[in-house]
Amino acid sequence: MDSAMIAKISKAREYAQEPERMEVASVEILFKGKHQSYHVVFEHGAWKCECDFFAQRGVCSHTMALEKVLAKTGMTMAAPTPVEA
Repeated sequence: MDSAMIAKISKAREYAQEPERMEVASVEILFKGKHQSYHVVFEHGAWKCECDFFAQRGVCSHTMALEKVLAKTGMTMAAPTPVEA
């Protein structure tokens, strides 16, 4: 293994110990529910799920579970990007 790769592995270990440096800007997840699978997306500071409950309430068990999982990592969710006039 060359010295450049060794340095990158070391840096990756360092970054992994500092999840607060990371901010989720967008993510797509296939959430396998008990009855069917749902496509869940986080982008532009908001969650979207294709399940019926999310369509009615703007939140669902899938998005809440994902928020809990991501919070455990120490990463934060990106705020919406301001729209320029």
